[in-house]
Amino acid sequence: MNETITDIRTRRSCRKYKSEQISEEQLNTVLEAATWTPTGKGMQTPQLVVVQDAPTLRQLSILNGSFMGWGPDKDPMYGAPTAVLVFTDTTVPTGRDDSALMMGTLMLAAHAVGLGSCWINRGKQMFDTEEGRALMKKWGVADKYEGLAICILGYPDEGGIHEPKPRRDDYIIRA
Repeated sequence: MNETITDIRTRRSCRKYKSEQISEEQLNTVLEAATWTPTGKGMQTPQLVVVQDAPTLRQLSILNGSFMGWGPDKDPMYGAPTAVLVFTDTTVPTGRDDSALMMGTLMLAAHAVGLGSCWINRGKQMFDTEEGRALMKKWGVADKYEGLAICILGYPDEGGIHEPKPRRDDYIIRA
């Protein structure tokens, strides 16, 4: 079977990570692959921010979890040592679509280089807060952007990846 198809079929979300930081080579490969994500009119609208320092990861985890009603002891980012924040250009009609497709590219590229990944929602809510906007300003993300999601990356720990569910019988309708 084609390697790309195999990667699509075998990639799973990882919800438990080793504390070891991913290699710079793996990170750069994943990020470079993301820059090749198709975008509307080739405008390359998404913007990425990579976070690997523990204090900022903790801050992001607490902020994200607050939208679920979770306290600071629960980590919605599952201990991943790297987070790639995906921001959407709100001035472009295809901005959210472009950014969502980039999330898929990030996760497939991560799988292809042996990393675990997971799509973490609530990016819009996180970066619509005063705290989130302050982080965006600190990182140099322009006001025209809003958060979409977080792609967490790391080495899967035991029990972090589950077997796939069977595919639904009615997944595809041929008209």
